[in-house]
Amino acid sequence: MRSFIVFVVLIGLIGFGTIKLASDYGGEVVRLTTTDAEGVDHHTSLWIVEDRGKQYLRAGSIESAWYQRLRDNPEVRLSRGGKEGTYRAFPDPQQTGRINLLMARDYGYADKLIALMRDDALSLAVRLEPIDPTPF
Repeated sequence: MRSFIVFVVLIGLIGFGTIKLASDYGGEVVRLTTTDAEGVDHHTSLWIVEDRGKQYLRAGSIESAWYQRLRDNPEVRLSRGGKEGTYRAFPDPQQTGRINLLMARDYGYADKLIALMRDDALSLAVRLEPIDPTPF
């Protein structure tokens, strides 16, 4: 029984490590800062794509903690390429299919690996609209 538990833990760690590597090294990674109800900032590393002059993130699920925070407080900060801007985040379900395709194009095999752990039907595109003049 003990060896089975060790095996399960090792598989979990390998899986988590693989996902972490795929997400960090699959392409451009930005840092999103959301704020919770108590005013505490939370940083999340995410992929980003641009489409028709707009920037999009993708929540793997509406249950994602970062998505829930921005739903409650849509003013967010985004760090990209050493620069930071303030944005208002808008869920954009009509663009989700297109954003999934762009993520697959831009992040290739890393996106395919992540897709094994995520159901595209549950994902949601999030459009970022600049609040302040941003350097991006």
